[in-house]
Amino acid sequence: MRIILCGFGTVGQSFAKLLESRSEDLYARYGLKPRLVGVFDTGGSAIDSSGLNISKLIDAKKNHNSVKKYSETENNTSGTEMVNELEAEVLIETTQSNYNDAEPGLTHITNAMKRGMHVISVNKGPLALAFPSLMELANYNQVLFRFSGTVGGGTPILDFAKNSLRGERIVSFDGILNGTTNYILTNMANGMSFDDALGDAKQKGYVEADESLDLDGLDAAAKLVILANWIMGMKVTMPDIKRTGIRKINNDDIKRAAGKNSAIKLIASCDKELVVEPKEIATDDPLCVSGTLNAISFTSEHSGTQTIIGRGAGGTETASSILRDLIDIRNESTKA
Repeated sequence: MRIILCGFGTVGQSFAKLLESRSEDLYARYGLKPRLVGVFDTGGSAIDSSGLNISKLIDAKKNHNSVKKYSETENNTSGTEMVNELEAEVLIETTQSNYNDAEPGLTHITNAMKRGMHVISVNKGPLALAFPSLMELANYNQVLFRFSGTVGGGTPILDFAKNSLRGERIVSFDGILNGTTNYILTNMANGMSFDDALGDAKQKGYVEADESLDLDGLDAAAKLVILANWIMGMKVTMPDIKRTGIRKINNDDIKRAAGKNSAIKLIASCDKELVVEPKEIATDDPLCVSGTLNAISFTSEHSGTQTIIGRGAGGTETASSILRDLIDIRNESTKA
């Protein structure tokens, strides 16, 4: 299976290492022999139709902050050119999420689908802004589109709702979908000011380069769009979400909630409408998790409410979700 990998940051590198460490196991268990034929990052690219050497690729990134010096001749092929020109079965899209126009990820994905490639995306931007049309495009071109790493990182939230609750009708859900804001609010509950809690989260590398993605609820809203479309069969995009972030939460709000045996959490909910906003959650509610954890409670017609909790982010965790999707694509395309 030939793979084009767009983006070679933490997630892309973690995925490449995972492929290398599990190559024998993947072939023995799934008959899967994946090989990276093209990798693109912001500095340039590396291409080899017979398969790139992953150790050499990672060394090039480490020593030159780009894969373009993988070979003696620098390669400046763009991600779009690579998708349009290289022969591959799967595109993996890991470039940075962009909620303004979803580029360049949206072009990578649409061009790959038009060329008959299956697509795996951990980039939330294209799904947040164009989920319904991307699903239509995938169906029209008879390709598979997988994105389990966009919500919950390595925690299989999308798989749980779609597969474990098969035969059930989910009527609503509520969740903590952003670990960064949860970490900040947890620290505030432990006595820190908002500014100090934000500074601590930045120091630990939890905050996006554009902090508004976390603090203003954009990241949580993007995940809510993906969940609402995939699980509830809606056709919604980011403008359909009512969104309030956590910037206005202060220590008085936190103390008031604590006095009622509650904690303030940034909750994404899908019931009669789609909303991301800070809410008071009872401390004995399974949804009331602390630190960087994510949690989501699905309420079903017959089996009540079930909560899934796990780590929401991290390079290795998200890379494992890409591998899950790759195995799924292998199994599904073999059936076809």
